[in-house]
Amino acid sequence: MLVEIRNVSKTYESEATKIQVLDSINFSVEDNDFVCIVGPSGCGKSTLLRIIVGLEKPTSGEVIFKGKNSNPKVAMVFQNFALFPWLSVKENIELVLESLHQQEKEREAIACKYIKAVGLDGFERAYPGELSGGMKQRVGFARALAVEPVLLCMDEPFSSLDALTAQNLKDELLLLWGDPNMPPDAVIMVTHNVEEAVYLANRIIILSQRPGKIIADLRIELERPRNRKDPEFYRWVDKVYSLIV
Repeated sequence: MLVEIRNVSKTYESEATKIQVLDSINFSVEDNDFVCIVGPSGCGKSTLLRIIVGLEKPTSGEVIFKGKNSNPKVAMVFQNFALFPWLSVKENIELVLESLHQQEKEREAIACKYIKAVGLDGFERAYPGELSGGMKQRVGFARALAVEPVLLCMDEPFSSLDALTAQNLKDELLLLWGDPNMPPDAVIMVTHNVEEAVYLANRIIILSQRPGKIIADLRIELERPRNRKDPEFYRWVDKVYSLIV
């Protein structure tokens, strides 16, 4: 068991309002899982992801990593790229390695390794303003992988890309996830796109309307690579849609 989310609830309070976003979320993630979290807008998907990563604290409950409360290497890929425009591709990736107290030569070697892994050879010295949206997100993937995470979390990572670029990145992500010599051990992704979830995930967790509760945890029994024109593929898509309320 890699990660366990135990009875996680989240409530935002102010003097005027009290809004419960998540209610008693329980699920676990095993090695080699690719979990997609779907549900209606505002149901707390992104909040749950931020709690798992450690960017927010739950009001109650806990997130356990390999039986401990301590957070191992967990990385996050954001929807809006979150790159520093004044830093080059390589510098954006090396920046996250500085906190690991690695030597300059080691940081450079790791950055170059993952720049190559995501297909950005030759763009090491380019700046974000010189890159397309798809290339910026590749930098985001390389930066996340550079810390060699056991768990990769992604919040709508393909939603701002055109359809062709997004599909290419999804296929490349699956290759990286399936490579035993590359991180991560597991992936958790938030998405509004049900077809995307069925294409990528081996499990789909469906949340209810706010406050978000788990109403289904489906194991997607489709062979890989998945054919989006296969009637069985669309039976799964229809099943997921039917459970989102």
